[in-house]
Amino acid sequence: MARRAGSGLIVLWAAATAAYLALLAAPGDTVDSIIGDGADSPQIRAQIIAEWNLDRPAVVQYLDYLWRAAQGDLGRSYLLQRPVRDVIGDQLAPTLKLAVAAAVFGVVLALVLAVVTRGRWARRASSTAELVLVSTPPFLIGIVLLSVFSFRFGMFPVSGDRGWAALVLPAVTLGLPIAGVLAQVLRDGLDRALDEPFAVTARARGLTERSVLIRHGLRHSLLPAVTLLGWLSGVLIGGSVIIEQVFGRPGLGQVTLQAVSSSDMPVVLAVVVLAAAFFVVINTAADLAYLLIDPRLRRS
Repeated sequence: MARRAGSGLIVLWAAATAAYLALLAAPGDTVDSIIGDGADSPQIRAQIIAEWNLDRPAVVQYLDYLWRAAQGDLGRSYLLQRPVRDVIGDQLAPTLKLAVAAAVFGVVLALVLAVVTRGRWARRASSTAELVLVSTPPFLIGIVLLSVFSFRFGMFPVSGDRGWAALVLPAVTLGLPIAGVLAQVLRDGLDRALDEPFAVTARARGLTERSVLIRHGLRHSLLPAVTLLGWLSGVLIGGSVIIEQVFGRPGLGQVTLQAVSSSDMPVVLAVVVLAAAFFVVINTAADLAYLLIDPRLRRS
């Protein structure tokens, strides 16, 4: 756990540094971003430079940013003139709700597909459908679902975050590609697990094939799927930002779009670090899940 925490801190530092350097290299001037459409004069520019310490070298600003971030101070938004912590906090819950719903849907669908599609033709049909889902951009899936279930049949709201009905299509949009990847990994893991000696022993004890599959094979096939799910957590957060725009949902998508278009550096940096932190937490949880799934790892 100590090693994992140390590597997590390195990931957070690398993400913050990469985002900082990318924003420094981007065209535009920070003072112009802060002024926006407001009054502009040499005196106002000088006041902004002094207030935001923009006259210091970039290295000093970078080190100051890291020091404040380590203390939980993410700075103040150039555009909204509010603490970044409040800007992110107001929109974090809808994004997390969408990411969790998509993850649950993707995992459940992948488990069902891996267990049910064991026959030859069912496997081929499922593998083809999974390949299509993985290869299709999520925003295109979202547009198709909107056209069919919202505009044509009126079954779900077109936009917004009004109740569970507004969450269904965005969660399905994000969860389908995840289910496609996980189902393939789980199915291959099941094939390998059911050829292991413990499966032969279980059959010799009189267990049915379904019992061997669910009680033994599925558990042993979860390790690669858990590893992949930890990696897909980053896809969930990044995908949520895009899907929120497609479905007109509140969340970090609106905040990120405004921050990038207006060069609101503190907000962009906070979103990047938040996504990296979420990735680190999920992957640490995946490492702990290994110990629950496979007791042999505890002894080793």
